[in-house]
Amino acid sequence: MKRSLVALGLLVLTSTAAPAQQASDTVSPERATGLAAAKITTAKAHMVAAAHPLAAEAGEKVLADGGSAIDAMITVQTVLGLVEPQSSSLGGGAFLVYYDAEAKRLFTLDGRETAPMDATPKLFLDDKGEPMQFFDAVVGGRSVGTPGTVMLLQEAHKRWGRKDWKELFSPAEKLARDGFAVSPRLAKLIATEGDKLKTFEATASYFFGADGAPLTAGTILKNPAYAETLSAIANDGASAFYSGPIAESIVDTVRMSGKNSGVLTLADLANYHVKERRPVCISYRALDICGMGPPSSGAVAIGQMLGLLENFDLKALGKDNPESWRLIGDAQRLAFADRERYLADTDFVPSPIKGLIDKTYLGERAKLLDGDKALAKDAVTAGKPEWDHAFNFGRDAAIELPSTSHFVIVDKDGNVVSMTTTIENGFGSRLMTNGFLLNNELTDFSFKTHDEGMPVANRVEPGKRPRSSMSPTIVMKDGKPLLAVGSPGGSQIIGYVAQALVAYIDWGMDVGEIVAMPHLINRFGPYDLEAGTDAEKFSEPLKALGYEVKASDMNSGLHAIELTADGLKGAADPRREGVALGQ
Repeated sequence: MKRSLVALGLLVLTSTAAPAQQASDTVSPERATGLAAAKITTAKAHMVAAAHPLAAEAGEKVLADGGSAIDAMITVQTVLGLVEPQSSSLGGGAFLVYYDAEAKRLFTLDGRETAPMDATPKLFLDDKGEPMQFFDAVVGGRSVGTPGTVMLLQEAHKRWGRKDWKELFSPAEKLARDGFAVSPRLAKLIATEGDKLKTFEATASYFFGADGAPLTAGTILKNPAYAETLSAIANDGASAFYSGPIAESIVDTVRMSGKNSGVLTLADLANYHVKERRPVCISYRALDICGMGPPSSGAVAIGQMLGLLENFDLKALGKDNPESWRLIGDAQRLAFADRERYLADTDFVPSPIKGLIDKTYLGERAKLLDGDKALAKDAVTAGKPEWDHAFNFGRDAAIELPSTSHFVIVDKDGNVVSMTTTIENGFGSRLMTNGFLLNNELTDFSFKTHDEGMPVANRVEPGKRPRSSMSPTIVMKDGKPLLAVGSPGGSQIIGYVAQALVAYIDWGMDVGEIVAMPHLINRFGPYDLEAGTDAEKFSEPLKALGYEVKASDMNSGLHAIELTADGLKGAADPRREGVALGQ
């Protein structure tokens, strides 16, 4: 039975405490470039939607030449690592959600970075046992996890690739040798980043001129070291990255980065492997919403939000009703309360995944939303889902900052790629070697190890993968893919993707509208409204419902492809430089 619609209520000030692990007084370098209308691209055979035109063009050419979605994925990723280095890199990690049209099933591959075997739960505690300041931990080798992207590329190609491995690296290698024009977005982010990007000589010499000035838009930037790295991987496979000179250079860069050096070893690289995980799916309005399970929190948290919202008639309420946003905002807050307590790498800690997305559990949690005003602070707490194992966790203190990219690909055979790729913060650890930046992914762990005497599920442990919000998603209808979607954006990814799904499913908006619509995000209490957009019209109504409201820039990079009976429709988030291309 659907719950009754409720009227606007009285003012009750409420907030939920943000995680203790703060990146205070900082400005993320991954800001939105601007906001404009999103163009819808249509195609009959194949399509790529990615965050940079050069990456989309290269991937589309692979498809046009008979390559599979996985072949195009390899080319898109290697080009993005060159032209969008602040967002993804061979030195980072990725999650892949893949629909195999021949097998008629979904697969998910986990290429998330791992903590070095010499890392301890105290990695991010200072000499007094207190959590380090965020950027004190980020810049340098301490934050670098064992990269997983290259191994994911190889594993996916081994299973589903069609074209020769070597030729898939040629587009990025040629761009690296011949040079590419620095985009306005990259130029702006280099300038915004400032001193942090100048911390290390190799990084500074690449992104700044001899006079110390940041590269400007239109500058032709060459990266012969990246070309050499790509050539080595093309010729010798992933082993060229995880052993030999490249691996030795990575380890030396991490361990000799100065006072904030790290503990990565050659053994960590040699022992890295990609893991196939079971997709996490939840039914919503007769559709199956499928994504990546832990160490990603994305599919579980989105599933929880939608499972809560399914108890209400959002279609009847509509997108312009503050009541819709009360329900969406508090559903997100409840999902985040569960996320921070229960979700982490399930190879290390038990997690009640089935219990968290159980319809009965979510139905009971949805009763919290039956009121007519914002949930009070003490009501936004973790629930008690059914467990497969007995265990108690404390509250997490991790944050995620948004240096990530997402792309979607559909080939002529109906194979579908939804992949989110990252180095965590903008420009990662700011360490550069062999032409690529190294991640700072370990700062996605909780800096504190215990909370009120209970261990934190997402604490640092040797070999563990840090929890992520990355949410590559494929929507299934009657066993076939209907929509592939995802976004960068740190912990806001969950809200971006969930909002896009609600807009598409409940409000009937097309792919161009769902990637461009203004954002309203509520994770930890304050309701973030996308500054300079129509989202701000909800400021006073949401305040009247009891929310603390804050206008802020949003840096989503939503990319979506819809699979219809008449062909493909795709769109790229206008906040970035991406495009959707197809034939």
